[in-house]
Amino acid sequence: MVTITGTYAALLGLLYIALSIRTLRTRRRNQIAVGDGGNPEMLRAIRVHGNFAEYAPLALLMIALVELNAGGGTLVHGLCLALLFGRISHAYGVSRSQENFRFRVFGMSMTFLAITGAALTLLMQSASAP
Repeated sequence: MVTITGTYAALLGLLYIALSIRTLRTRRRNQIAVGDGGNPEMLRAIRVHGNFAEYAPLALLMIALVELNAGGGTLVHGLCLALLFGRISHAYGVSRSQENFRFRVFGMSMTFLAITGAALTLLMQSASAP
């Protein structure tokens, strides 16, 4: 059985791989084996990748729990879309050397919306459980 969250997890997984490859290529191009080597481009690639790894798993887990607890399809799609577009926007914004903070702010806002929406839904589901 394919779940709604599973589909978005797959898309986010592909984004994670793309960010990983970007980080590895930046390391190779700049000959940096560990850390950022004081290179601003490397630091941005590391933080984009790291920020994704810090936020996406928790959000996906919470949304999956909402779905497993009979959360509505529209709600789950909405939470997943907010997370997906948020992570794409954040990665794009932070990746630019001339950063446009609107992409970063939108990305984090959508990520926080997904996590907060899932958290509140889980609390409501828990409160109404027998």
